[in-house]
Amino acid sequence: MDFSSFKNISPIFLYLLSVISFVLANLFRDKSDFLYGFLLVFGAGFFIFGFLKSRKNK
Repeated sequence: MDFSSFKNISPIFLYLLSVISFVLANLFRDKSDFLYGFLLVFGAGFFIFGFLKSRKNK
């Protein structure tokens, strides 16, 4: 599998995905514990990946 398109994503897009994941997690907080936890981890992962990518570009 070639992930070259994923490697070329800008950090601001990854930050945006993390914010969307956190907002969706907040919406699903009372409905599903599994989905809430999954979206929190997903959002944190996007944030950390974006942070590392922005630090790598400097």
